[in-house]
Amino acid sequence: MRLEPIGDDDPRDVLRALRGAVLGAGPSIALGSADRSIDLPREVPAGTAIVVTTSGSTGVPKSVALSRSALTSSALATAARIGDGAWLLALPAGYVAGVQVLVRSLVSGREPAILSGRFSPEAFAAAAGSMASSVGGVPVPAYTSLVPAQLQRLLDAAEHDDDVLRAVRSFEAVLVGGQALPATVRERAVAAGVRLVRTYGSTETSGGCVYDGVALDGVSLRIIGGEVLISGPTLADGYVGDRERTDAAFVRDSDGTRWYRTGDAGDLDSGALRIHGRIDNVLVSGGVNVSLDRVERAVRSIPGLETAVVVAVPDDRWGEASVIVATRGATDVGLLDRARDAVEAEVGRHARPSRIVLVDELPQLASGKPDRAAARGIAAAPH
Repeated sequence: MRLEPIGDDDPRDVLRALRGAVLGAGPSIALGSADRSIDLPREVPAGTAIVVTTSGSTGVPKSVALSRSALTSSALATAARIGDGAWLLALPAGYVAGVQVLVRSLVSGREPAILSGRFSPEAFAAAAGSMASSVGGVPVPAYTSLVPAQLQRLLDAAEHDDDVLRAVRSFEAVLVGGQALPATVRERAVAAGVRLVRTYGSTETSGGCVYDGVALDGVSLRIIGGEVLISGPTLADGYVGDRERTDAAFVRDSDGTRWYRTGDAGDLDSGALRIHGRIDNVLVSGGVNVSLDRVERAVRSIPGLETAVVVAVPDDRWGEASVIVATRGATDVGLLDRARDAVEAEVGRHARPSRIVLVDELPQLASGKPDRAAARGIAAAPH
């Protein structure tokens, strides 16, 4: 099947292309491959709907092939879990979470509402306000998907803007994923009356496949050696042009079941999945292994540091040390001390961050996730 690169600057272009790739006769489309030194083939196997090229937060590009079957299975399982309705696209259309908002709309037979231009609370409220509709006098439920940074901006604005508050409350469910949701942000959302659903997944699983810790119908979870593995109909076919990486990430057990190795550490508590962070996101400080994900979770429990990023940098004394990169605010005084105390209480004295670097704006990827490679560069630069 022919593979056609599609620019993702205009979500409507992506929607039109997805309509053919997912519901029609094609062609397959490539998203996220513009301006990258990646050679994608002109043809892909029959059944391939999209190829999503993403570097994630590590800066290493990968081109993930997703079939029509995987995408529609994910959309149908989402509807079965949270209900059917109309969707608002507030995420970039070139990333899997945005793609899935559009696919869910296509599968349900409804046109999605699309937030035009850059994300802002005001634009979100205007787009949400345009969604009110009913069938036979019964209101159609509305849904949307956000990353934590967007949710926090909405909550901040909602404190003084009733239009934003009404908008974020109007959704039957607000899916939040892409990175860990700080507990303080979750508590603020619940207090504001926002109906949150925390999602976990990746491009390789057609987006979120675990909602509030529970796998979607048809999806299975297991923990091997502390690593989370996922199986089910939403799995990607693999990485285009990279058989070695595909074979390492997608494995089969003795029964022939195909599993995706997520690289995330986690456990199953009474059947509910808990993620502890990336297995490889560890620094060695003074000979002691320190999980940066655990440190970051503790740091983000401090008011003013809810979106902070914790990275590792070389250290002359300890070999490596953790550094907090955060945005400037009115409560900067004492932030480092409070963060160090929180980390000591949660992880241990050995894990306390060495310093904090304050910036006007945190670097972000187009997906809305933190750009950790850029944050490491900021932390390692002379200050």
